[in-house]
Amino acid sequence: MTQTQRCNANTAQDQAFPSHGGFDPVSAGLKALVWTAALIVTGVFVWLVGYVVIRGLPWLSPRLFEWEYSTANVSMLPAIAITVIMIVLALLFAAPVGMGAAIYLVEYARRGNRFVSLVRLTTESLAGIPSIVYGLFGFLLFVVACGMGFSILGGALTLAIMVLPLIMRTTEEALKSVPDNWREGSFALGAGRLRTIFQVVLPAAVPGILSGVILSIGRIVGESAALLYTSGTVAAMPESLFSSGRTLSVHMYALLSEGLYVNEAHATALVLLIVVLFINFISSAVAALLVREHS
Repeated sequence: MTQTQRCNANTAQDQAFPSHGGFDPVSAGLKALVWTAALIVTGVFVWLVGYVVIRGLPWLSPRLFEWEYSTANVSMLPAIAITVIMIVLALLFAAPVGMGAAIYLVEYARRGNRFVSLVRLTTESLAGIPSIVYGLFGFLLFVVACGMGFSILGGALTLAIMVLPLIMRTTEEALKSVPDNWREGSFALGAGRLRTIFQVVLPAAVPGILSGVILSIGRIVGESAALLYTSGTVAAMPESLFSSGRTLSVHMYALLSEGLYVNEAHATALVLLIVVLFINFISSAVAALLVREHS
C-alpha cells in the first residue's frame, strides 16, 4: 500500500468513526451504566448476606444441631443430611442424562436436524415450567402412580427432572465453545470420535459444565414448593430413601409458617447460605484444578 492509499484509508476511517477530542460520550455513558449495574448487584448481595448474618448469627446454638428433632430444639441437622442426600441423588439421576443428551446433540447429531430442534425446544419449555407444576407432576407420578409415597427418592426424582434442562443446556453451550480445530486435530492424529470427546472436548468444557452443575445445586438447595408435594415435611432423620423428610429450605418454610420459631428460621437461613457458598467454593476449586491439569 502506497503513502497516498494509506492517507485515503485513514481519512475514510476518520469519517466513519469521528473522534471527539479523545472523549467519547457514548462509551463513557455505557461504561458508567456497566459500573452502576455492577455496584447495584454487589450492593444487593452484600445487603442480603449482611441481613441474613445479622438476623441469624445470634440464634445459632448447639441445640439446633442435635441428632433428634423435637419442638424444644427444632434441630436442623436432619434437614442438612436430607439436603445433602437430595443433592447427590438428583445430580446422580440428572447429570448423566443431561450431559449425554448434550454430547449427542453437539457431537453426533447432524446440524440442522429437525430432531435436534425439537429437543432444544422441549428443553427450553421444560426450563420455563414453574416448580409447583413439577411438584404436582411428581406427586401424581412418583407418590401416587409409583406408590413411593412421600419419600426422599420421589423428591430427588422430581428435582432431577427440574434441573435436567439446566444441565443439558449449559453442557451443550460448553461443548459448543470448544473450537472445531481441536476436534479436527484429534481426528487427524488418528483418534476416534469417542476418544476425541472424552480426552479433548470434555476436559476443555469442564468449567462450563461445572457452572451448570453449580446452578443446579443452587436450585436443588433452594427448592421447597416441589418437595412439599413429593418428599413431605417430616423433620426426623431418615431411615431409608423411602422415608419422608424435609430439606433446609422446607425446614425454614415450616418454621416460618408455624410462626413460633422465626428466630430459628433466620438461623436456618444462615446455615443454608453457608452451605450454598461452601458448595460453590468447592465446585470452583475443582473446576480450576481440572483446567490446570488439562492445560
